[in-house]
Amino acid sequence: MPETATAAVETVELSNCDREQIQFLGHVQPYGCLIAVGEDWSVGHVSANIGEMLGLDVEATIGARFPELFPREVVHYLRGRIQMLGQDTGAARIYGLDLFEDGRLFDLSVHMSGPGYLFEFEPKSTRAMHDEMSLVQPLLARVRRRREIPAMAREAARAMRAMTGFDRVMIYQFQPDDSGRVIAEAAAPGMTPFLDLRFPASDIPRQARALYLRNPIRLIKDVDAEPQPILPPQTPEGAPLDLSLSVTRAVSPIHLEYLRNMGVAASMSVSILREGKLWGLIACHNNTPHYIDYEKRSAVELFTQLFAYEIAAVETETERRQTLQARQLHAGLVEQMADPVAISRNFDAIAQAIGEVIPFDGIAIWIGDRFHAQGSTPTYEEFMGLLRHLHGVAAGRVHETDRLIDSYPEADGFVERAAGLLSLPISRGPRDYIVLFRREQVQQVTWAGDPNKPAQPGPNGLRLTPRKSFAAWTETVRNQSAPWSDSEIAAAETIRITLLEVVLKIADDSIAERKRAQERQELLIAELNHRVRNILNLVRGLVSQSGSNVTSVEDYGRILDGRIDALARAHDQLTGTEWQAASLRELIETEATAFVATGADRVRISGADVLLSPEAFSTLALVMHEMVTNAAKYGALKQPHGRVEVMLSRLEDGALGIEWRERGGAAVKAPKGRGFGTTVIERAIPFELGGAAELRFALAGTEASFKVPARFVTSAPERAAPAAGATERAAPEEVPIRLSGRALIVEDNMIIAMDGADILTELGCDDVATASGVGEALRLIEDGAFDIALLDVNLGHETSVPVAEALQARGVPFLLATGYGETAGISEAYPGAVILKKPFTKRTVQASFAALLREGAAG
Repeated sequence: MPETATAAVETVELSNCDREQIQFLGHVQPYGCLIAVGEDWSVGHVSANIGEMLGLDVEATIGARFPELFPREVVHYLRGRIQMLGQDTGAARIYGLDLFEDGRLFDLSVHMSGPGYLFEFEPKSTRAMHDEMSLVQPLLARVRRRREIPAMAREAARAMRAMTGFDRVMIYQFQPDDSGRVIAEAAAPGMTPFLDLRFPASDIPRQARALYLRNPIRLIKDVDAEPQPILPPQTPEGAPLDLSLSVTRAVSPIHLEYLRNMGVAASMSVSILREGKLWGLIACHNNTPHYIDYEKRSAVELFTQLFAYEIAAVETETERRQTLQARQLHAGLVEQMADPVAISRNFDAIAQAIGEVIPFDGIAIWIGDRFHAQGSTPTYEEFMGLLRHLHGVAAGRVHETDRLIDSYPEADGFVERAAGLLSLPISRGPRDYIVLFRREQVQQVTWAGDPNKPAQPGPNGLRLTPRKSFAAWTETVRNQSAPWSDSEIAAAETIRITLLEVVLKIADDSIAERKRAQERQELLIAELNHRVRNILNLVRGLVSQSGSNVTSVEDYGRILDGRIDALARAHDQLTGTEWQAASLRELIETEATAFVATGADRVRISGADVLLSPEAFSTLALVMHEMVTNAAKYGALKQPHGRVEVMLSRLEDGALGIEWRERGGAAVKAPKGRGFGTTVIERAIPFELGGAAELRFALAGTEASFKVPARFVTSAPERAAPAAGATERAAPEEVPIRLSGRALIVEDNMIIAMDGADILTELGCDDVATASGVGEALRLIEDGAFDIALLDVNLGHETSVPVAEALQARGVPFLLATGYGETAGISEAYPGAVILKKPFTKRTVQASFAALLREGAAG
């Protein structure tokens, strides 16, 4: 909204609000102050209150060099903290810094602004020792106990009010039309409740939503506080300072007016994000000015991020179940839709099957110029007109609306029967459809005040003035159906792909093989994307859950590394079979050999081998990893004479039975609690595959029974008999040698380079040097000798070939690390080079260097 009228008479629209550039207001709130420095660390801008807050003279500070304003040690510390900052990577957060070494403490936020940096300072209100972050996990545990979003939101609102002390905390969820509904509230006694009220989309303009994505937390300490101007107001180029990521950025006068009209004296909002989009907000209001320091705000932000993960997990599980149901429809629909006659004959069964996944009031199918309808639908004549409309809006994709009348006014004639629709195109062109309908659902929507803002003169000129009443205002909404949820739309897309495959077979039997292969590739890509998302969700779960019951960062890293390494080995086996079913026996042998190299021959597998489908393989990989890990740490494989027996069998219903028996170890006692590993063992197969799992702690040794449903299992071809004198299993790998001397790592990813340096140091190297590019690496080689090296093949814009040549000329052995597998060029130049696959671990690095150095000694 513009702040002044541009003419005596103007057309005032809601979009006017979107033009206010709130990131360039040129002021900060007075609870903090600001210093902006350029690339050369000279001060370009300051807020007018640096004298009051920092004791610095405004005129003398502008143009001065930042390192001259503060003690040397403080500047050195700040430089170190901001070393990792990049554009839009957030801020460096510093709490309780003795800025002038005189006992005055400050919280600091530092972020990049163009080529320079923007420093914001807030005086620390208390010197008491407190750990704000320690509040997050106990409060989040209360949220986790609830598995429905409304109940989770109620707990989150209570937790946020306890953390912050605001009079009112609301959880505000965005709706499909960008309006927001208060789904949970925690408020002080006597306050007028806002629970279940709706706020129109225009209350949060587009540019504000954009800033909520970039800067997720926003505190307004006092709506009546005098903002402090930034001096000078513009850069030498005439542009105002960009405060998009500022934590003390002043507030739009329009928004302040809005808050005053609500009777709010202080507020704070925190973004709830899912998949990079605004799911909702946590909105906090106070009747009097209210301040919480930067450290506590950071804890609030962390709590909200974790709360968002919990919401995503619940919603993802709902979507997963619905998608699984949609996939299970495939076989039945293929059989029932063999041809158009069969569709007519089985229409009721088809409709019932789809209705179990996506609720509807009516369904119509138009296929091969045949019309079939059931339930509350338009008539044949009405559908013919609607069909032309669908040709224009729904070609090649699922199309949904809960207000058909808005885009197709002719729906007025049947709106009571079909106010909303979800259409599934089931042919490549605009021809055949399955259309689901929902009846009109007359709703009473309660808004927080009349959402229709009148244009009237306000304190900032003629514009849409924020409404002054937020009393409940009820509106009757007609011509609208129940909305289609995201999970229903995703399920519809899955069904559409299935039906598209079937209908193409009916209509296009004569199509060329090339085009059929193209369709299958599209389906494969969709399936691959689905699996990648599942793997990413699984890794996120491992990261968050592997910390349970560990006492050190080292233990956490070792446990997490082992679990991810198990997934990587499983992935290697799957890709080795082109993502087809893979051997369970090889999975168990791989895990045993990798984790307990000196005792892998004590894991004995009996029974016929089976092949597991890809969706079951990763689940069994995690379960077997946990079983082998526990046997090695606590069970039979910890003792020199212990053994593990794994018996595979096919049950009467075709399912796979797995019996695990540990013998020869110490006497077993059941653990007092259930850690994440035990949870994986007991719940992964039932939850992910619909099978069964039982873990028993018998005195003679741990025992377990697993059942994997038949649909995930096929028989494996018989293995070739071992050669005479050969054992069934390969001998355990020789224990890798310990490294020494000086090492070089060439890697363009800083984190990977640091991890590699830590690994080589732990393996015995006396000194490890790192380089991010070829030039830097060659200079290091010229300046000093190295004993070994680890080279990343692909350094982004260059390769490590020149470094490899320099090392070979000096006789320095080196490993080639790659995450792509594209090593043909270097392997041709250096036959026999040892390749290390990413992600590498301490175990794989040690084994690879052992192989490399043994080959060198043999040569």
